[in-house]
Amino acid sequence: MHPVLAERTKLFPRTNRLRDDVRSFLSSNGCEKTAEHCMDVGTEARRIALRFGADPEAAETAGWLHDISAVIPNGDRIALSRELGIEVLPEEEAFPMIIHQKLSVVMAEQLFGVTDAAILDAVGCHTTLRAGSTLLDQVLFVADKVAWDQPGTPPYIRELQEQLNRSLIHGAFAYINYLWERKHTLKVVHPWLKEAYEELRHRV
Repeated sequence: MHPVLAERTKLFPRTNRLRDDVRSFLSSNGCEKTAEHCMDVGTEARRIALRFGADPEAAETAGWLHDISAVIPNGDRIALSRELGIEVLPEEEAFPMIIHQKLSVVMAEQLFGVTDAAILDAVGCHTTLRAGSTLLDQVLFVADKVAWDQPGTPPYIRELQEQLNRSLIHGAFAYINYLWERKHTLKVVHPWLKEAYEELRHRV
C-alpha cells in the first residue's frame, strides 16, 4: 500500500462493515459532507438498480465508495495518481478534481479490499461515464447526479427525472447533454465524456 494511503487509514477503527468503514474513513479524515454524500448515493444507486434491473448490492457498494478519494487534497492528486500507476490524461492534469474517479478505484482496492471489477469500473467512470458503459456504470453515474451534493436544486434534475421515465440511458444522456450544451463553460471536456456523448446520442 502506498504510504500516503496507509497514513489515511490510521485514524479510523475498522468494523469490517463496508458502509460503516467508508463513513468512518471519510469523517475521520475531515470529509463529513462527502461521507453523507456517499451514503446518499449508495441509497439512490440501490433504488435505481432495483428500478432498472441492475445488481442492487453492487450498486449500493459502488455508491459508498465512489468519492473516497476526497481525502486526497486536490493539489496532490496528480502526483499521487502517477505514483500509483494511474494514467493521467492532459485534461485531468489541467483539472485535477476530475481524476478523483480513478483514485477512488485504487483506494477501494487497497484500503477496503474491493475486488469486484464491475463495482470498480463503475466507480472509475462515475463522473464522466464512458463509451461502452455497463448497466452498473450508468446506475452509479445517474445516482451521483440525483444525489446532488451542492446547495439548492440541481439545474438539470427535472429533465433527468423525466428522461429516466423513458430509460436509464435516456436519464444518463440527459445529464451528459446538459453538460455538452454548456461545454464552453467547463474547465475541460474529458475525452470519456465526449465519447459517452457521441455514443449515447445515437441511442436515445
